[in-house]
Amino acid sequence: MTQIGLPPSEIPMLPARTLLGPGPSNVDPRVLRAMTQGMIGYLDPDFTKIMDEVTDLIRRVYKTAEGRTMALSGTGMSGMEAGLASLLEPGDTVIMCVHGYFCERLVEIGNRVRANVVPLRSDWGGVFPEEMLEQELKKHKNVKLVCAVHAETSTGVLQPLEGLSRLAKDHDAMFMVDAVTSLGGVDVAFDDWGMDYAYSATQKCLGCPPGLSPVSLSERALHTARNRTEKPFTWYLDLAMLADYWGWGEQRVYHHTAPVSMILALREGLRLVLEEGLDNRFKRHAVNAAALRAGVEALGLDLVVPAEHRLNQITVVWAPKGIDEADVRTRLLRGHGIEIGAGLGDFAGKVWRIGLMGESSKQENVIALLSALERILPEVGFEVARGAGVKAAEDALTAA
Repeated sequence: MTQIGLPPSEIPMLPARTLLGPGPSNVDPRVLRAMTQGMIGYLDPDFTKIMDEVTDLIRRVYKTAEGRTMALSGTGMSGMEAGLASLLEPGDTVIMCVHGYFCERLVEIGNRVRANVVPLRSDWGGVFPEEMLEQELKKHKNVKLVCAVHAETSTGVLQPLEGLSRLAKDHDAMFMVDAVTSLGGVDVAFDDWGMDYAYSATQKCLGCPPGLSPVSLSERALHTARNRTEKPFTWYLDLAMLADYWGWGEQRVYHHTAPVSMILALREGLRLVLEEGLDNRFKRHAVNAAALRAGVEALGLDLVVPAEHRLNQITVVWAPKGIDEADVRTRLLRGHGIEIGAGLGDFAGKVWRIGLMGESSKQENVIALLSALERILPEVGFEVARGAGVKAAEDALTAA
């Protein structure tokens, strides 16, 4: 019998990439090294100590003293689905504040859990208006949950949350937040902003590989998950059971085989976040984003989002009319090893999404991307002044 495969010495290597899309982002070598440690049992006392450390680190990044924090085994979508499946029962009314592609994901999952989903849709590229939520809340006697996306990855909009949270609380509704692209890159104040459930992902501003969803639950949210009329449709993403495994019950109860290497990676990534300091990290993202915007505009390209609502982690740029935006992305990837993102939903084929998140948010990445665009854009028929984008970015960085 002939064996098919590579000799042990010939391990396929992935090409080097500068990841400047909507995720994943590049990973710090310290995080990669943390993943290479030997294996340990998921109920080993030394590993449960690591889990406890991770819950504490997540709490510090979410800025919560109340929140019950943990890392779900799955990407950010696991956090989204766990929240809706565990907090809502069939027939419960949930209002979705929709202004982008990932807001629509909330609607889809809400329908699948057979909730009474009320989607409120506003224009892509702008923030969701508080008055729309206020008017809708007055139409319902019992709203169980209000959902919003903090950093809409599809549009590059940073959504103010305090007003939406206040309105939810005024009507005795819980407030659920998608913090997938915001946690670790801009302020996420779980307690001060009155959140009941928030979920994120490891592969963006936290600077880790994809695979975990750090979440935080208020006491009310955890009580709701524990005291349902009927069990949620999902066993694996049942927040009440997961909370017991992560140490938020009377005793730790085995739930599933934890991804040990991923949790070790997250612990190191969170340590890096807090070593840098949250405020310093937020400033780094803001400075690099401002430099990128200055460079993009100097090339004659237009930004989608008004200045006051731009997200520092994702800059969304209109592709010039008559230009094949996919061709530009391909040339960046194949010729320069730089990945940027395509548009989604209403923006498909119309925009580029440029990410500066976590380890990828570096001055040298901004300059490298702009330099590459200065070469590529004239090749595809959009003339730019060579050096204009790089100079504008360097001037912005110097001024910062």
